[in-house]
Amino acid sequence: MEPDVSELWQTLVSIPYLGVYLTAGWALYLVWLGLWIVLQKREPVATISWLISLAALPYLGFLIYYFFGPQRIHRQRLRRVRARAALPAPPPGLTPSPEAIELARLGQATTGLPPTTATQARLLIDGGAKYAALLADIALARERIHLEYYIYQPDRTGTALRDALIERARAGVTVRLLLDAVGSGATKQRFIQPLIDAGAQVAWFHPMKLRWLWRRPWLNLRTHRKIVVIDGRVGYTGGINITDEEDERLREDAYRDLHLRLEGDVVRELELVFTEDWCYATGEPPIRHVNAAPVQGTIAAQVVSSGPDSSWEAIHRVHVGAIHAARQRVWLVTPYFVPGEAARMALTSAALGGLDVRLLVPKLSDSRLVTYAARSYFDELLEAGVKIHEYGPRMLHTKALLCDDEMAIIGSANFDHRSFRLNFEISVMFYNATLAGELAALIEQECSRAPRARSDRERSLWRTRLPEALARLVSPLL
Repeated sequence: MEPDVSELWQTLVSIPYLGVYLTAGWALYLVWLGLWIVLQKREPVATISWLISLAALPYLGFLIYYFFGPQRIHRQRLRRVRARAALPAPPPGLTPSPEAIELARLGQATTGLPPTTATQARLLIDGGAKYAALLADIALARERIHLEYYIYQPDRTGTALRDALIERARAGVTVRLLLDAVGSGATKQRFIQPLIDAGAQVAWFHPMKLRWLWRRPWLNLRTHRKIVVIDGRVGYTGGINITDEEDERLREDAYRDLHLRLEGDVVRELELVFTEDWCYATGEPPIRHVNAAPVQGTIAAQVVSSGPDSSWEAIHRVHVGAIHAARQRVWLVTPYFVPGEAARMALTSAALGGLDVRLLVPKLSDSRLVTYAARSYFDELLEAGVKIHEYGPRMLHTKALLCDDEMAIIGSANFDHRSFRLNFEISVMFYNATLAGELAALIEQECSRAPRARSDRERSLWRTRLPEALARLVSPLL
Protein backbone atom coordinates (compact mmCIF):
# COMPACT_ATOMS: atom_id res chain seq x y z
CA MET A 1 0.00 0.00 0.00
CA GLU A 2 1.43 3.36 -1.04
CA PRO A 3 2.02 5.84 1.81
CA ASP A 4 -0.18 8.91 1.86
CA VAL A 5 2.22 11.81 1.38
CA SER A 6 -0.31 14.38 2.49
CA GLU A 7 -0.96 12.54 5.75
CA LEU A 8 2.78 12.22 6.37
CA TRP A 9 3.23 15.95 5.81
CA GLN A 10 0.34 16.77 8.17
CA THR A 11 1.93 14.58 10.83
CA LEU A 12 5.26 16.36 10.51
CA VAL A 13 3.88 19.87 10.62
CA SER A 14 1.72 18.98 13.61
CA ILE A 15 4.79 18.21 15.74
CA PRO A 16 4.98 20.91 18.41
CA TYR A 17 7.81 23.40 17.95
CA LEU A 18 9.13 21.59 14.85
CA GLY A 19 10.44 24.85 13.40
CA VAL A 20 12.19 25.69 16.65
CA TYR A 21 13.89 22.28 16.72
CA LEU A 22 15.05 22.57 13.13
CA THR A 23 16.34 26.09 13.66
CA ALA A 24 18.18 25.12 16.83
CA GLY A 25 19.68 22.07 15.12
CA TRP A 26 20.87 24.17 12.22
CA ALA A 27 22.37 26.75 14.58
CA LEU A 28 24.23 24.08 16.54
CA TYR A 29 25.43 22.56 13.28
CA LEU A 30 26.79 25.94 12.14
CA VAL A 31 28.56 26.57 15.44
CA TRP A 32 30.12 23.11 15.51
CA LEU A 33 31.20 23.12 11.87
CA GLY A 34 32.34 26.74 12.11
CA LEU A 35 34.60 25.96 15.06
CA TRP A 36 36.06 22.99 13.20
CA ILE A 37 36.88 25.16 10.17
CA VAL A 38 38.14 28.16 12.13
CA LEU A 39 40.48 26.01 14.21
CA GLN A 40 42.23 24.92 11.01
CA LYS A 41 43.84 28.42 11.03
CA ARG A 42 43.77 28.84 7.26
CA GLU A 43 43.77 32.12 5.38
CA PRO A 44 40.74 34.23 6.36
CA VAL A 45 39.46 34.32 2.77
CA ALA A 46 39.52 30.54 2.48
CA THR A 47 37.96 30.12 5.91
CA ILE A 48 35.12 32.53 5.12
CA SER A 49 34.54 30.85 1.74
CA TRP A 50 34.11 27.50 3.44
CA LEU A 51 31.83 28.94 6.11
CA ILE A 52 29.54 30.68 3.61
CA SER A 53 29.43 27.70 1.27
CA LEU A 54 28.68 25.14 3.95
CA ALA A 55 26.20 27.30 5.85
CA ALA A 56 24.02 27.20 2.75
CA LEU A 57 24.09 23.40 2.80
CA PRO A 58 22.82 22.23 6.19
CA TYR A 59 24.25 18.83 7.20
CA LEU A 60 25.29 18.06 3.62
CA GLY A 61 28.03 20.64 4.15
CA PHE A 62 29.54 18.46 6.85
CA LEU A 63 30.02 15.59 4.40
CA ILE A 64 31.52 17.94 1.82
CA TYR A 65 34.02 19.34 4.29
CA TYR A 66 34.73 15.88 5.71
CA PHE A 67 35.75 14.53 2.32
CA PHE A 68 37.12 17.62 0.56
CA GLY A 69 38.15 20.07 3.27
CA PRO A 70 41.83 20.88 3.97
CA GLN A 71 43.75 18.36 6.05
CA ARG A 72 47.24 17.82 7.36
CA ILE A 73 49.14 14.57 7.07
CA HIS A 74 51.79 13.50 9.54
CA ARG A 75 54.29 11.03 8.18
CA GLN A 76 57.87 10.11 8.86
CA ARG A 77 60.38 11.71 6.55
CA LEU A 78 63.50 10.00 5.27
CA ARG A 79 65.37 13.15 4.32
CA ARG A 80 68.97 12.74 5.34
CA VAL A 81 70.16 16.34 4.95
CA ARG A 82 68.57 18.82 7.31
CA ALA A 83 67.58 22.37 6.62
CA ARG A 84 70.28 24.03 8.70
CA ALA A 85 73.20 22.23 7.06
CA ALA A 86 75.66 24.42 5.22
CA LEU A 87 75.03 25.04 1.56
CA PRO A 88 77.31 22.99 -0.71
CA ALA A 89 79.87 24.70 -2.91
CA PRO A 90 78.48 26.00 -6.23
CA PRO A 91 79.41 24.29 -9.50
CA PRO A 92 82.78 25.30 -11.02
CA GLY A 93 82.63 28.63 -12.82
CA LEU A 94 79.32 29.62 -11.23
CA THR A 95 79.07 32.55 -8.83
CA PRO A 96 75.43 32.64 -7.69
CA SER A 97 73.83 35.94 -6.87
CA PRO A 98 72.76 36.75 -3.31
CA GLU A 99 69.14 36.27 -4.46
CA ALA A 100 69.94 32.77 -5.76
CA ILE A 101 71.66 31.85 -2.49
CA GLU A 102 68.65 33.10 -0.53
CA LEU A 103 66.27 31.02 -2.66
CA ALA A 104 68.49 27.94 -2.23
CA ARG A 105 68.39 28.41 1.53
CA LEU A 106 64.63 28.87 1.43
CA GLY A 107 64.21 25.64 -0.54
CA GLN A 108 66.48 23.72 1.80
CA ALA A 109 64.87 25.12 4.96
CA THR A 110 61.35 24.16 3.83
CA THR A 111 62.11 20.74 2.33
CA GLY A 112 65.39 19.48 3.77
CA LEU A 113 66.65 19.00 0.20
CA PRO A 114 69.87 20.93 -0.44
CA PRO A 115 70.96 22.51 -3.72
CA THR A 116 72.94 20.15 -5.91
CA THR A 117 73.88 19.83 -9.59
CA ALA A 118 72.93 18.09 -12.80
CA THR A 119 75.31 16.96 -15.50
CA GLN A 120 72.49 17.13 -18.05
CA ALA A 121 69.06 18.78 -18.06
CA ARG A 122 67.01 18.37 -21.21
CA LEU A 123 63.67 19.97 -21.97
CA LEU A 124 61.17 17.52 -23.49
CA ILE A 125 58.37 19.31 -25.31
CA ASP A 126 55.11 17.35 -25.56
CA GLY A 127 54.40 13.71 -24.85
CA GLY A 128 55.91 12.30 -28.02
CA ALA A 129 59.41 13.44 -27.06
CA LYS A 130 59.00 12.35 -23.44
CA TYR A 131 57.60 8.89 -24.15
CA ALA A 132 60.25 8.08 -26.76
CA ALA A 133 63.09 9.09 -24.45
CA LEU A 134 61.56 7.32 -21.46
CA LEU A 135 61.08 4.00 -23.24
CA ALA A 136 64.65 4.16 -24.56
CA ASP A 137 66.05 4.74 -21.06
CA ILE A 138 63.90 2.00 -19.55
CA ALA A 139 65.25 -0.48 -22.09
CA LEU A 140 68.76 0.26 -20.74
CA ALA A 141 67.85 -0.22 -17.06
CA ARG A 142 69.96 -2.77 -15.20
CA GLU A 143 69.14 -2.36 -11.49
CA ARG A 144 65.92 -0.51 -10.67
CA ILE A 145 63.11 1.58 -12.13
CA HIS A 146 60.98 3.75 -9.86
CA LEU A 147 57.86 5.46 -11.21
CA GLU A 148 55.22 7.68 -9.60
CA TYR A 149 52.30 9.16 -11.57
CA TYR A 150 49.09 11.00 -10.93
CA ILE A 151 47.45 9.82 -14.16
CA TYR A 152 48.26 6.48 -15.74
CA GLN A 153 45.73 5.45 -18.37
CA PRO A 154 45.36 1.88 -19.73
CA ASP A 155 45.49 3.12 -23.34
CA ARG A 156 48.16 2.78 -26.04
CA THR A 157 50.63 4.94 -24.14
CA GLY A 158 50.02 3.15 -20.84
CA THR A 159 50.20 -0.26 -22.49
CA ALA A 160 53.52 0.53 -24.18
CA LEU A 161 55.05 1.61 -20.87
CA ARG A 162 53.59 -1.37 -19.01
CA ASP A 163 55.01 -3.81 -21.55
CA ALA A 164 58.43 -2.14 -21.38
CA LEU A 165 58.39 -2.50 -17.59
CA ILE A 166 57.31 -6.14 -17.87
CA GLU A 167 60.31 -6.88 -20.09
CA ARG A 168 62.72 -5.29 -17.62
CA ALA A 169 61.08 -6.96 -14.61
CA ARG A 170 61.47 -10.36 -16.25
CA ALA A 171 65.14 -9.52 -16.82
CA GLY A 172 65.62 -9.11 -13.07
CA VAL A 173 65.32 -5.32 -12.78
CA THR A 174 63.50 -4.10 -9.65
CA VAL A 175 60.39 -2.21 -10.75
CA ARG A 176 58.27 -0.15 -8.38
CA LEU A 177 55.20 1.69 -9.67
CA LEU A 178 53.24 4.09 -7.46
CA LEU A 179 49.93 5.38 -8.84
CA ASP A 180 47.47 7.86 -7.44
CA ALA A 181 44.24 6.03 -6.67
CA VAL A 182 42.02 8.83 -8.01
CA GLY A 183 44.01 10.15 -10.97
CA SER A 184 44.74 6.61 -12.18
CA GLY A 185 41.34 5.23 -11.25
CA ALA A 186 40.73 3.98 -14.81
CA THR A 187 43.69 1.59 -14.49
CA LYS A 188 42.22 -1.62 -13.13
CA GLN A 189 43.77 -4.73 -11.64
CA ARG A 190 43.35 -6.71 -14.86
CA PHE A 191 45.59 -4.25 -16.68
CA ILE A 192 48.23 -4.16 -13.93
CA GLN A 193 48.28 -7.90 -13.16
CA PRO A 194 50.70 -8.90 -15.97
CA LEU A 195 53.20 -6.41 -14.58
CA ILE A 196 52.82 -7.86 -11.08
CA ASP A 197 53.13 -11.40 -12.46
CA ALA A 198 56.44 -10.38 -14.03
CA GLY A 199 57.79 -9.49 -10.59
CA ALA A 200 57.10 -5.76 -10.36
CA GLN A 201 55.69 -4.07 -7.27
CA VAL A 202 52.63 -1.82 -7.68
CA ALA A 203 51.16 0.40 -4.96
CA TRP A 204 48.30 2.91 -4.78
CA PHE A 205 48.52 6.32 -3.15
CA HIS A 206 45.60 7.08 -0.81
CA PRO A 207 43.21 4.38 -2.04
CA MET A 208 39.58 4.93 -1.08
CA LYS A 209 38.19 1.98 0.85
CA LEU A 210 34.91 1.78 2.73
CA ARG A 211 36.56 0.38 5.85
CA TRP A 212 38.60 3.60 6.08
CA LEU A 213 35.56 5.87 6.39
CA TRP A 214 35.73 5.72 10.18
CA ARG A 215 38.81 7.90 9.91
CA ARG A 216 38.75 11.03 7.82
CA PRO A 217 39.53 9.94 4.24
CA TRP A 218 42.10 11.66 2.03
CA LEU A 219 39.98 11.89 -1.09
CA ASN A 220 41.14 15.45 -1.74
CA LEU A 221 44.85 14.88 -1.03
CA ARG A 222 46.52 13.39 -4.09
CA THR A 223 50.03 12.82 -5.36
CA HIS A 224 50.21 15.03 -8.44
CA ARG A 225 53.89 14.18 -8.90
CA LYS A 226 55.37 12.68 -12.04
CA ILE A 227 58.65 10.98 -11.19
CA VAL A 228 60.73 8.34 -12.93
CA VAL A 229 64.19 7.30 -11.72
CA ILE A 230 66.23 4.70 -13.60
CA ASP A 231 69.23 3.08 -11.90
CA GLY A 232 69.66 6.21 -9.80
CA ARG A 233 71.33 7.94 -12.75
CA VAL A 234 68.49 9.19 -15.02
CA GLY A 235 65.45 11.04 -13.79
CA TYR A 236 62.24 12.41 -15.30
CA THR A 237 59.82 14.93 -13.86
CA GLY A 238 57.49 17.67 -15.08
CA GLY A 239 53.89 17.94 -16.18
CA ILE A 240 53.34 15.01 -18.56
CA ASN A 241 51.30 12.03 -17.34
CA ILE A 242 50.97 8.61 -18.98
CA THR A 243 48.03 8.99 -21.35
CA ASP A 244 47.20 9.27 -25.04
CA GLU A 245 45.76 12.70 -24.26
CA GLU A 246 49.32 14.01 -24.04
CA ASP A 247 50.75 12.36 -27.17
CA GLU A 248 50.51 14.64 -30.17
CA ARG A 249 51.43 11.68 -32.41
CA LEU A 250 48.11 10.07 -31.52
CA ARG A 251 45.80 13.07 -31.06
CA GLU A 252 45.71 16.44 -32.73
CA ASP A 253 44.20 17.96 -29.58
CA ALA A 254 46.84 16.51 -27.26
CA TYR A 255 47.93 18.71 -24.38
CA ARG A 256 50.82 21.10 -24.95
CA ASP A 257 53.22 20.22 -22.14
CA LEU A 258 56.78 20.22 -20.85
CA HIS A 259 58.93 17.64 -19.08
CA LEU A 260 62.52 17.24 -17.88
CA ARG A 261 65.11 14.51 -18.43
CA LEU A 262 67.88 14.82 -15.83
CA GLU A 263 71.23 13.22 -15.12
CA GLY A 264 73.59 13.82 -12.24
CA ASP A 265 73.36 14.14 -8.49
CA VAL A 266 69.96 15.88 -8.64
CA VAL A 267 68.46 12.50 -9.61
CA ARG A 268 69.19 11.26 -6.09
CA GLU A 269 66.87 13.89 -4.67
CA LEU A 270 64.12 12.83 -7.08
CA GLU A 271 64.58 9.26 -5.89
CA LEU A 272 64.52 10.31 -2.25
CA VAL A 273 61.13 11.98 -2.78
CA PHE A 274 59.86 8.83 -4.52
CA THR A 275 61.20 6.66 -1.70
CA GLU A 276 59.36 8.71 0.90
CA ASP A 277 56.11 8.40 -1.03
CA TRP A 278 56.59 4.67 -1.62
CA CYS A 279 57.30 3.88 2.03
CA TYR A 280 54.38 6.06 3.12
CA ALA A 281 51.96 4.38 0.70
CA THR A 282 53.10 0.81 1.39
CA GLY A 283 54.22 0.92 5.01
CA GLU A 284 57.49 -0.71 3.99
CA PRO A 285 60.81 0.16 5.70
CA PRO A 286 63.11 2.66 3.98
CA ILE A 287 64.66 1.56 0.71
CA ARG A 288 68.44 1.61 0.71
CA HIS A 289 70.31 2.13 -2.57
CA VAL A 290 73.93 1.80 -3.54
CA ASN A 291 74.67 4.78 -5.75
CA ALA A 292 77.73 5.67 -7.76
CA ALA A 293 80.11 8.27 -6.38
CA PRO A 294 78.80 11.85 -6.59
CA VAL A 295 79.65 13.70 -9.78
CA GLN A 296 79.46 17.48 -9.66
CA GLY A 297 77.78 18.83 -12.76
CA THR A 298 77.80 22.29 -14.24
CA ILE A 299 74.06 22.93 -13.87
CA ALA A 300 72.99 24.20 -10.46
CA ALA A 301 69.72 22.44 -9.54
CA GLN A 302 67.55 21.86 -6.50
CA VAL A 303 64.48 19.69 -6.02
CA VAL A 304 61.61 21.41 -4.23
CA SER A 305 58.79 19.20 -2.95
CA SER A 306 55.64 20.17 -1.12
CA GLY A 307 52.43 18.65 0.15
CA PRO A 308 49.90 18.59 3.00
CA ASP A 309 52.49 16.85 5.19
CA SER A 310 54.18 20.24 5.65
CA SER A 311 52.77 23.63 6.56
CA TRP A 312 55.53 25.54 4.77
CA GLU A 313 54.08 25.41 1.22
CA ALA A 314 57.63 25.16 -0.13
CA ILE A 315 56.84 25.43 -3.84
CA HIS A 316 54.54 28.39 -3.22
CA ARG A 317 57.23 30.17 -1.20
CA VAL A 318 59.94 29.52 -3.77
CA HIS A 319 57.76 30.85 -6.59
CA VAL A 320 56.92 34.02 -4.69
CA GLY A 321 60.54 34.43 -3.58
CA ALA A 322 61.82 34.03 -7.13
CA ILE A 323 59.37 36.65 -8.42
CA HIS A 324 60.41 39.12 -5.72
CA ALA A 325 64.10 38.47 -6.48
CA ALA A 326 63.73 39.11 -10.23
CA ARG A 327 65.29 42.24 -11.68
CA GLN A 328 64.44 42.14 -15.40
CA ARG A 329 61.66 39.70 -16.19
CA VAL A 330 59.14 37.23 -14.79
CA TRP A 331 57.55 34.81 -17.26
CA LEU A 332 54.98 32.41 -15.82
CA VAL A 333 53.33 29.51 -17.67
CA THR A 334 50.54 27.59 -15.96
CA PRO A 335 47.39 25.74 -17.02
CA TYR A 336 45.51 26.68 -13.83
CA PHE A 337 45.97 30.21 -12.53
CA VAL A 338 44.24 30.80 -9.20
CA PRO A 339 46.77 32.83 -7.18
CA GLY A 340 46.61 33.64 -3.53
CA GLU A 341 47.19 37.14 -2.23
CA ALA A 342 50.96 36.73 -1.82
CA ALA A 343 51.46 35.42 -5.36
CA ARG A 344 49.17 38.04 -6.88
CA MET A 345 50.95 40.83 -5.03
CA ALA A 346 54.34 39.51 -6.19
CA LEU A 347 53.29 39.51 -9.85
CA THR A 348 51.65 42.93 -9.80
CA SER A 349 54.52 44.45 -7.81
CA ALA A 350 57.03 43.15 -10.35
CA ALA A 351 55.00 44.65 -13.21
CA LEU A 352 54.48 47.96 -11.41
CA GLY A 353 58.21 48.04 -10.77
CA GLY A 354 58.90 48.01 -14.50
CA LEU A 355 59.81 44.34 -15.02
CA ASP A 356 58.74 42.40 -18.11
CA VAL A 357 56.00 40.25 -16.59
CA ARG A 358 54.21 37.75 -18.82
CA LEU A 359 51.52 35.23 -17.98
CA LEU A 360 50.79 32.40 -20.42
CA VAL A 361 47.59 30.44 -19.72
CA PRO A 362 45.17 28.33 -21.79
CA LYS A 363 42.49 30.17 -23.69
CA LEU A 364 40.11 27.51 -22.38
CA SER A 365 41.33 24.99 -19.83
CA ASP A 366 39.74 21.61 -19.18
CA SER A 367 37.86 23.18 -16.25
CA ARG A 368 35.51 26.01 -17.15
CA LEU A 369 35.26 27.00 -13.49
CA VAL A 370 39.04 27.44 -13.25
CA THR A 371 39.04 29.38 -16.54
CA TYR A 372 36.50 31.84 -15.14
CA ALA A 373 38.40 32.08 -11.85
CA ALA A 374 41.67 32.82 -13.68
CA ARG A 375 40.07 35.53 -15.82
CA SER A 376 38.66 37.22 -12.74
CA TYR A 377 42.23 38.32 -11.95
CA PHE A 378 42.99 39.66 -15.44
CA ASP A 379 41.81 43.24 -14.90
CA GLU A 380 44.09 43.79 -11.91
CA LEU A 381 47.06 42.17 -13.67
CA LEU A 382 46.52 44.11 -16.90
CA GLU A 383 46.22 47.39 -15.03
CA ALA A 384 49.55 46.67 -13.32
CA GLY A 385 51.21 46.04 -16.68
CA VAL A 386 51.26 42.24 -16.86
CA LYS A 387 51.13 40.89 -20.42
CA ILE A 388 48.62 38.02 -20.49
CA HIS A 389 48.68 35.54 -23.37
CA GLU A 390 45.92 32.94 -23.89
CA TYR A 391 47.15 29.81 -25.66
CA GLY A 392 44.92 27.72 -27.92
CA PRO A 393 43.37 25.71 -29.45
CA ARG A 394 45.30 22.91 -27.69
CA MET A 395 45.14 22.75 -23.92
CA LEU A 396 48.29 24.25 -22.42
CA HIS A 397 49.54 22.07 -19.55
CA THR A 398 53.08 23.43 -19.02
CA LYS A 399 54.09 24.54 -15.52
CA ALA A 400 57.17 26.79 -15.58
CA LEU A 401 58.53 30.02 -14.14
CA LEU A 402 61.42 32.00 -15.67
CA CYS A 403 63.05 34.88 -13.81
CA ASP A 404 65.75 37.01 -15.45
CA ASP A 405 68.37 35.14 -17.51
CA GLU A 406 69.32 32.27 -15.19
CA MET A 407 66.52 31.25 -12.81
CA ALA A 408 64.02 28.62 -13.99
CA ILE A 409 61.51 26.44 -12.12
CA ILE A 410 59.85 23.50 -13.91
CA GLY A 411 57.69 20.77 -12.39
CA SER A 412 54.25 19.37 -11.68
CA ALA A 413 52.79 22.24 -9.65
CA ASN A 414 50.14 24.56 -11.05
CA PHE A 415 49.91 28.16 -9.88
CA ASP A 416 46.86 27.59 -7.69
CA HIS A 417 45.70 26.77 -4.19
CA ARG A 418 45.36 23.04 -4.86
CA SER A 419 48.96 22.58 -5.99
CA PHE A 420 50.39 24.84 -3.32
CA ARG A 421 48.42 23.36 -0.39
CA LEU A 422 46.57 20.13 -1.12
CA ASN A 423 48.53 18.09 -3.65
CA PHE A 424 51.88 16.40 -3.24
CA GLU A 425 53.95 18.21 -5.89
CA ILE A 426 57.53 18.36 -7.10
CA SER A 427 59.51 20.99 -8.98
CA VAL A 428 63.15 21.50 -9.92
CA MET A 429 64.73 24.93 -9.52
CA PHE A 430 67.67 25.70 -11.84
CA TYR A 431 70.24 28.46 -11.83
CA ASN A 432 71.71 28.10 -15.30
CA ALA A 433 71.81 30.53 -18.22
CA THR A 434 71.73 27.85 -20.93
CA LEU A 435 68.66 26.07 -19.61
CA ALA A 436 66.94 29.37 -18.84
CA GLY A 437 67.67 30.51 -22.39
CA GLU A 438 66.06 27.38 -23.82
CA LEU A 439 63.00 27.91 -21.67
CA ALA A 440 62.84 31.60 -22.68
CA ALA A 441 62.95 30.67 -26.37
CA LEU A 442 60.13 28.16 -25.84
CA ILE A 443 57.94 30.65 -23.96
CA GLU A 444 58.54 33.32 -26.60
CA GLN A 445 57.49 30.85 -29.28
CA GLU A 446 54.35 29.94 -27.34
CA CYS A 447 53.46 33.58 -26.72
CA SER A 448 53.78 34.34 -30.44
CA ARG A 449 50.93 31.88 -31.02
CA ALA A 450 48.83 33.12 -28.12
CA PRO A 451 46.90 36.40 -28.51
CA ARG A 452 47.18 38.87 -25.65
CA ALA A 453 44.22 39.54 -23.40
CA ARG A 454 43.04 43.12 -23.67
CA SER A 455 41.55 45.39 -21.07
CA ASP A 456 38.78 46.32 -23.53
CA ARG A 457 37.75 42.70 -24.12
CA GLU A 458 34.07 41.72 -23.92
CA ARG A 459 32.78 42.33 -20.40
CA SER A 460 29.05 41.60 -20.54
CA LEU A 461 27.40 41.01 -17.19
CA TRP A 462 25.92 37.57 -17.77
CA ARG A 463 28.55 36.00 -20.04
CA THR A 464 31.74 37.14 -18.32
CA ARG A 465 31.59 39.42 -15.30
CA LEU A 466 29.10 37.46 -13.18
CA PRO A 467 30.55 33.97 -13.93
CA GLU A 468 34.05 35.26 -13.20
CA ALA A 469 32.95 36.89 -9.95
CA LEU A 470 31.20 33.73 -8.77
CA ALA A 471 34.18 31.55 -9.73
CA ARG A 472 36.52 33.88 -7.86
CA LEU A 473 34.32 33.65 -4.79
CA VAL A 474 35.02 29.91 -4.53
CA SER A 475 38.60 30.12 -5.85
CA PRO A 476 40.12 29.39 -2.39
CA LEU A 477 38.30 26.05 -2.50
CA LEU A 478 39.55 25.03 -5.96
